[in-house]
Amino acid sequence: MRYVRPDTLDEALEFLSRRAEDTRMVAGGTDVLIGIRSGVPGAGYLLDITRLPELREITERGGELFIGAGVTVSEILSSTAVGRFAPALQKAASAFGSRQIRNMATIGGNICRASPAGDTLPPLYALDAEVELESRNASRRIPLREFIVGPGQTALEAGEILRGVWLKGAPDFRIHRFEKVGNRKALAVSIVSLAALLHVSDSGVIERVRLAWGSVAPTVVRSLGVESFLTGKPLSSGTLEKAVPLVRRAVSPIDDIRASAAYRRAVAGNLLFRLMVT
Repeated sequence: MRYVRPDTLDEALEFLSRRAEDTRMVAGGTDVLIGIRSGVPGAGYLLDITRLPELREITERGGELFIGAGVTVSEILSSTAVGRFAPALQKAASAFGSRQIRNMATIGGNICRASPAGDTLPPLYALDAEVELESRNASRRIPLREFIVGPGQTALEAGEILRGVWLKGAPDFRIHRFEKVGNRKALAVSIVSLAALLHVSDSGVIERVRLAWGSVAPTVVRSLGVESFLTGKPLSSGTLEKAVPLVRRAVSPIDDIRASAAYRRAVAGNLLFRLMVT
């Protein structure tokens, strides 16, 4: 495997236009390098996009927030702009690995890894995030939910680089939550996670809600049925108890080394009650 480190995005895209089929990209390397050391089949070239300045931006443009694919989880955690647009994403960042991993891992890597257990993904789904993809001759934006098509599978085409992710402002959401259940409190892959955005009226009625679960299906689950059921009802333990069966029908978890499908299904419903915690 040959190592290539371009200085600009244009250089990276030009290289990919010629060598895309035999190239793996690496940013933080927290997954790719582990795979290489474990004997996962590699490629002829390792394209290091870590230092590309075009991928390291966090900027507000036209009422949206752009987070470059090369922005690290630590940078997300410390960004005041992310704190205004996406508090739930910052909460997910705080639960992400260790400080050393957060300093290396990038949001683009977490997205392209396309693991249903990726900590940043449920908040991004709840925020209706879009990804920007760029090739040598074109650029396109698509919803994140269309970009991730299965575990480890994305709609990234040959010659494309994930430039970053776009977030629209989420006005009026008073509750921004990220809940994660793992086998321990830190350095744990999630067994189940939940990102939640709610606007609750002064009288306690849920007026708007977005919910997204991780680790309970091949991709993150955003249940419009559960959201519709909760809308217009009081935020109370009684309301949430009635929604639990809907959640458990919406998810499709599996058994694995970390937990059984039955346990994940139960936890996915029970996490709704964390919305009551102030």
